[in-house]
Amino acid sequence: MAEEYDLVILGAGTGGYVAAIRAAQHGMKVAVVEKEKLGGTCLHKGCIPSKALLRSAEVFQTAKHSEQFGVMTADVSLDFSKVQERKNSIVNQLHLGVQHLMKKGKIDVFEGIGRILGPSIFSPTPGTISVERTDGQENTMLIPQYVLIATGSSPRSLPGLEPDGKFVLTSDHALELEHLPTSIVIVGGGVIGIEWASMLADFGVRVTVIEYAQQILPTEDADIAKEALKQLKKKGISFVTNAKVLAETLQTSENDIVIEAEVEGVTQSFQAEKILLSVGRSPNVNNIGLENTDIEVENGTIKVNEFCQTKESHMYAIGDVIGGLQLAHVASHEGIIAVDHLAGKKPDPINYDTVPKCIYSSPEMASVGLTEAEAREKGFNVKVGSFPFKAVGKALVYGNAEGFAKIIANADNDDLLGVHMIGPHVTDLISEAALAKVLDAAHFEVAEMIHPHPTLSEVIGEAALAVDGLAIHS
Repeated sequence: MAEEYDLVILGAGTGGYVAAIRAAQHGMKVAVVEKEKLGGTCLHKGCIPSKALLRSAEVFQTAKHSEQFGVMTADVSLDFSKVQERKNSIVNQLHLGVQHLMKKGKIDVFEGIGRILGPSIFSPTPGTISVERTDGQENTMLIPQYVLIATGSSPRSLPGLEPDGKFVLTSDHALELEHLPTSIVIVGGGVIGIEWASMLADFGVRVTVIEYAQQILPTEDADIAKEALKQLKKKGISFVTNAKVLAETLQTSENDIVIEAEVEGVTQSFQAEKILLSVGRSPNVNNIGLENTDIEVENGTIKVNEFCQTKESHMYAIGDVIGGLQLAHVASHEGIIAVDHLAGKKPDPINYDTVPKCIYSSPEMASVGLTEAEAREKGFNVKVGSFPFKAVGKALVYGNAEGFAKIIANADNDDLLGVHMIGPHVTDLISEAALAKVLDAAHFEVAEMIHPHPTLSEVIGEAALAVDGLAIHS
């Protein structure tokens, strides 16, 4: 059985299904191949379920400290099974939504593993997709004019510290916990590790974070990472930086696990009920038939041009599988650009310096553009302004006034180089800064925008004024 399509997409995660919808909007006949569920990692094992758990953790903490708002409560407790039920309900609702969008766009969905075949009786060029069905139907051949690879990534492990789902967990395992552990060691203090540390600590778990680099959140601005460390320590989280985990020292007993790490030349032992590996994600490039094509793979990622086109001109790749920023919204936009390009619409390539990045821990963090260190390393003459949330009325009303906004500008021409924030709802506030970057705004133009009062967004306007020493409320 063989079917012809204008476009076949391998992977129906956020990038894949958005690309499919875009192609359908262009009038293409589209098929997606997905081995698990529509929505992929973001919907089922990442963005959505983890943020649902983070929200429950936030509400739990708010309820425990509601007396600061004059609301007296007693015997606040956590029913983790209800937390998981809520998470699953949200995921299921969104999953149904994606299924509806596929039907609305008349996009064919094939459940199974898709592999790219080389030249064959079906096509003189590589690109025919063999689908090994997982829904009980016979294997299928799809003959597309174009192929889009959106196979995503999987949690990375460390040699000698392979996940077993019982003692050593990945985020996939952690999302399915039936009971919270009393203690956990998180290996990796990057974005995912910090989100999990914040969440679990707010749920009452004793948390230790072990980070290889000298600071947690190594890719974030140093001032943001320093403030995050201060606030997270207040939750009772222990941090060990500049530490190399010695995986071969792993020991397990009936109820706990012990691991050692070399910390500045000294070996230390860490004991907990669980270990959570948070050491990055590996692109899913194996077992999809790349060897049957001329597509180039470098350092485990597929090489593409600015329009996500591979060396095989009729094949494109997007999202985690091409490296770069492993973010759902980036994959979605790459999918749109790839489809527009193959459809001959001449899209503008992504300027990755304008992509907002968010960390959904408590406190939240968000950024766009260069860190101060990056700006200086690139040779910019830098000027910096920052403004604290404690001087913003709405933050005090909200009950969370820790953190600040920091703006980095080019002292030679006033161009906005970077915006970094830590504090309440900054993952929502960052969109203003991202738009300013897209429009190539100067910091003083951000300051000239009239920010409504009282709102949290005032912190951005004041930080922009602070670049020139003109902040009003400091």
